[in-house]
Amino acid sequence: MPASPSTARAINDRLALRLLQQDGPLTASQLKTSTGLSRPTVADLVERLQRAGLVRVVGESDSRRRGPNARLYGIAADRAHLAALDVRTDSVAVVIADLLGATLAEATLPIDGDTPDRPAVQQAVAAVERTARSAGPAPLHSVAIGAPGLIDPASGELRDTAGLPSWHRGLVKELQRRLPATVVVENETNLAAVAEHRTGAALDRDTFALLWLGHGIGAAVMLDGALRRGASGGAGEIGFLPVPGTTRVPSAADCEGGFHSLAGSAAVLGLAAAHGIEARGPAGTGQAREPGAASAVRAALADRGPRGEAFLSDLAGRIALGAASVVAVLDPGCVVLAGEVGRAGGDVLAARVEERLALMSPLPTEVRAGALGGGAVLRGAVLAAREAAQDALFAPGDGA
Repeated sequence: MPASPSTARAINDRLALRLLQQDGPLTASQLKTSTGLSRPTVADLVERLQRAGLVRVVGESDSRRRGPNARLYGIAADRAHLAALDVRTDSVAVVIADLLGATLAEATLPIDGDTPDRPAVQQAVAAVERTARSAGPAPLHSVAIGAPGLIDPASGELRDTAGLPSWHRGLVKELQRRLPATVVVENETNLAAVAEHRTGAALDRDTFALLWLGHGIGAAVMLDGALRRGASGGAGEIGFLPVPGTTRVPSAADCEGGFHSLAGSAAVLGLAAAHGIEARGPAGTGQAREPGAASAVRAALADRGPRGEAFLSDLAGRIALGAASVVAVLDPGCVVLAGEVGRAGGDVLAARVEERLALMSPLPTEVRAGALGGGAVLRGAVLAAREAAQDALFAPGDGA
């Protein structure tokens, strides 16, 4: 059945808006070329989008060329704001962005482990509201939260997971109650994979696996450009993967004995100590100390001696064990090492893991270091919030 005229207009409008968001600003002629629509249809949709306040003239394509054909149209990025949250066990980081994803304000709130749930939630919500106010008067349209743990694929809620602070669940519910905004929750590793795919190390890959190497261990699976979350939202819970080299097997409630016991931050620090590598934070910078496992990797890279070489070789072997299991099942062709340890190890660690992986698997697999470092989760959350805003503001039938 052919689309009704109103539905066809809405679909064309959304296509134009996506092009303006991804490639803009654009002239009407460029929109015509990119969409394949006729010149009158493009002229009509540009006028509609301007009336709706979604698009405005932002300049001209050539100062020597005047008139309607030279006008550059761009998204009205200040129509609404987006919020991105990276919720850790001991902190909440907040970024407020416009509809194009540009950062307008940001803040980080430490939350002491002894803080009761209710005060912790109130402090975090107040930080979000305060940061949003500092970004300007535009309404907050969408909020995306990156959190450790399992996200129920049916309800979109953060599941009660052992080992995570209970205030995490309370924060999501309080934000939904207090803010006049759409609130979405996603696993932090999945968000990191989205960010690396859109703007980072996997920009040229629609199929890859991302290993998050930090305090906790996780993986994200991107197949044909789409995240795969699994039937219960637990795809990538690689910390529970049984591996050789540990003294026990993991249980349903505890990942100790799994891959986490080989490659989590505590295990990396133990390995560093065994090789005589001392973990240090950055000296003389006035900045907070970086995570210990990351500083141990940096110290090994700086060592350039047999101790550092031995540590990096053993660490690469451990990481390759987990990566080999992912490769054997999915054959992703590419594995991205993210998180604090992946960032600290960079191309040197990635190359070593690739060498070890080639000895374990017949499937050719490139191993890359993540390009976005510790900001990958927040960047992915901004992108998720932007998608939520697009779905609401630019959906067919929304009257634009």
